[in-house]
Amino acid sequence: MSTIEERLRKHSPKSPSKWKEKAEWRQKNKSWLRYSQFVAIRMLDQMAIEGLTQKTLAERMGCSQQYVSKILKGQENLSLETISKIEEALSLELFPKTLEVA
Repeated sequence: MSTIEERLRKHSPKSPSKWKEKAEWRQKNKSWLRYSQFVAIRMLDQMAIEGLTQKTLAERMGCSQQYVSKILKGQENLSLETISKIEEALSLELFPKTLEVA
C-alpha cells in the first residue's frame, strides 16, 4: 500500500457516509421540503425586519428555541397548527386563507 493510501485511510471516517441516503430522502420529500424552505425564508426575513431572536420568537409561539431552530433549517414537516402559530407570532400570511363556503 502506498504512503498516500495509508494517509487517506488514517483520515477517513470510521462510519460510512450517508450522503446517498440523505440525497434520496431529499428527492423523496422534495414537494413538502419546498414549502418548509419557503416558510423558513419568510420567517428569517421577518425576524430580521423586527430584530427578533429565535428565543423571542419561540416565546411568542409557545415552543422551544430548539424547535424554532429546526424550523429555520427548512427541513421540518410543519403542521397547520405550527404554520398558524408562525403567522400569528410574526404577523405574516404565509398561505392565503380565503375559503369559499357554499
